[in-house]
Amino acid sequence: MRPLAAALCMGQGKFVLDGVPRMRERPIADLIDGLKQLGADVSCVEETGCPPVTINANGLKGGSASISGKMSSQFLSSMLMASPAVDGDVTISIKDELISAPYVSLTIGLMKKFGVNVQIEGDMDGTPSFIIPADEKYTSPSSILLEGDASSASYFLAGAAITGGTVTVRGCGSESVQGDVAFANVMEQMGATVTWAPESITLTRDPSVKLKGVDVDCGKIPDAAMTLAVATLFAEGPTTIRNVYSWRLKETERMKAIVAECTKLGASVEESGDYCIIHPPEGNKVNEGVVIETYDDHRNRMAMTFSLAACGGVDVIIDDPGCTAKTFPTYFEMLGSIAS
Repeated sequence: MRPLAAALCMGQGKFVLDGVPRMRERPIADLIDGLKQLGADVSCVEETGCPPVTINANGLKGGSASISGKMSSQFLSSMLMASPAVDGDVTISIKDELISAPYVSLTIGLMKKFGVNVQIEGDMDGTPSFIIPADEKYTSPSSILLEGDASSASYFLAGAAITGGTVTVRGCGSESVQGDVAFANVMEQMGATVTWAPESITLTRDPSVKLKGVDVDCGKIPDAAMTLAVATLFAEGPTTIRNVYSWRLKETERMKAIVAECTKLGASVEESGDYCIIHPPEGNKVNEGVVIETYDDHRNRMAMTFSLAACGGVDVIIDDPGCTAKTFPTYFEMLGSIAS
């Protein structure tokens, strides 16, 4: 909905964007504020800052916009993608902090492939500004290679780390533009061995080498950080997953979901505002036969993440496994094919 809101502001007409009840709980006010600064006639529910979004589209104007980046990088990415259609120069500044910066870099890299060069002033880890001159317009690259999804690759990498086996994921590697490939580095910190190639990642763990708990800032890999939560159940010592406040603003309240499901499996979890500390079950003896709730998370992270408990030799039951159909419909078949 967020990129669509910005895209619709580029055109003409009246539009209303709405969704399932959870969508009416997901903030969008920072994006609305930024679009208004570029001349858009757009509004959301004032009391909540959430959808429905009403758009009276008549194009966007050049100028400057200052937006918050501490809640979601999607607001900035949405405005960046719309900027080449604006009549005039555009400068977008982050006024506080920018979370999930690799996703913004991914957006800028893709825009470049379509002929648009975004100028960056300042540090991406600070309060950067982004300049899109008026003469930067989209052009077709004729053809483009799409990488495999690095977030989905994290499940298979973690599976090999848990089982003490080897897996190679193809479609993303050392030349990937996706930030979530950094998940492999976290697995390496825990005791796995990682081998990089330009378009693939191979992970292996010697069964004689135990996984160990880590303390890691996952602000740049919040989706893959969910996979880490399950891998920690089979590690020695606690794991601290930091800088993941954005979990609370996703398709479901993922922080509470992670805490609840890890607890079912036998872990002890300390929850804070933007981090959690997961203490694995004693002796890494994960509870058998646990029913994992998927929380109507249409991006299916809960189903795929907690299915990895089975890689540790534990039977789990996934409630509503069909929720994987939107993003990875063949996930369970693929997991089964490499586990057999």
